[in-house]
Amino acid sequence: MIAILTWTLVAVIATAIVWKGSGLLESSSERLSAYYRLPDIVQGAIVVAVGSSFPELSTTVISTLLHGEFELGVAAIVGSALFNILVIPAIAGLASRQALTANRDLVYKEAQFYMIAVAVLTLTFSFAAIYHPVPDDAGAIRGEMTRWLALMPVALYGLYLFVQYQDTLEYEADVDTRDIRPGREWARLALSLGVIVVGVEGLVQAAIHFGEIFDTPSFLWGITVVAAGTSIPDAFVSIRAARQGRGVTSIANVLGSNTFDLLVCIPAGVLIAGTAVVNFSIAAPMMAALTGATVALFLMMRTGMVLSRPECVALLVLYVGFLAWIGAETFGAVDWVPSLPPR
Repeated sequence: MIAILTWTLVAVIATAIVWKGSGLLESSSERLSAYYRLPDIVQGAIVVAVGSSFPELSTTVISTLLHGEFELGVAAIVGSALFNILVIPAIAGLASRQALTANRDLVYKEAQFYMIAVAVLTLTFSFAAIYHPVPDDAGAIRGEMTRWLALMPVALYGLYLFVQYQDTLEYEADVDTRDIRPGREWARLALSLGVIVVGVEGLVQAAIHFGEIFDTPSFLWGITVVAAGTSIPDAFVSIRAARQGRGVTSIANVLGSNTFDLLVCIPAGVLIAGTAVVNFSIAAPMMAALTGATVALFLMMRTGMVLSRPECVALLVLYVGFLAWIGAETFGAVDWVPSLPPR
């Protein structure tokens, strides 16, 4: 019991540290965006999204390099992506005084590019299983992901940046930036990144110890505890934007953050470590769940270009259903996916 309380406290403190560092990062990112005169959708989809996704990037790198838990890093990012897609737009919509609005750029560019990102990462995992198979006594399909394979999603993110860059060419901002000192903002941004790394290490340690205490795979805690903790920055950014009537920025942050998570954060651990083993028997159903969640959000955004309150509630119900399914699989109540949870 003492160990449970101790690591619960560690998780809470680590989440608070991530939140504090992310608040500092958000403010510096927004001021730098204003200084460099970036349009709202680019600010939400790239600058703020990448900044608020730094906890997920740290999770993959730390779990892979320091703890040899690449699977934990992937679980945390997939769980974070599901939390971002289902929970954050729902809470932002419910917290806003009016329905969360979207536009055609958001629906037909950001959402559809994100679907492509999910497909490309799934393809990368499948190539690892096909061309670099790893024997598994339990019968799971596993493969070694190399640096060359990891470059596939990273290259797609380069294309995403190019598409976003095209949106900035004809944009003219009418913002007073005389009080913004870029040097100081870059320094604050660097400080915030260091604070976030400390918080993420605490979350990863808590997930590993919860797995040992409850005799469950760290995958379960990665896809729930670590995922929710690292998604807090995205939640605060999106909720604040929604309450200010900036629905496009609110949802663009979620989609842009998820695009960065899948195409950069997951490959980052492989690029730094050299190789990592992927359990495709787990990755495939997780990516299928992520695809279903993305399609649900896409369809709801497309109805009148708004996210209504009933639709927000429906998204929350879907997330609760996902958690219930993962818990049931982990504790043996159901066995719809034979390799879940991973041994």
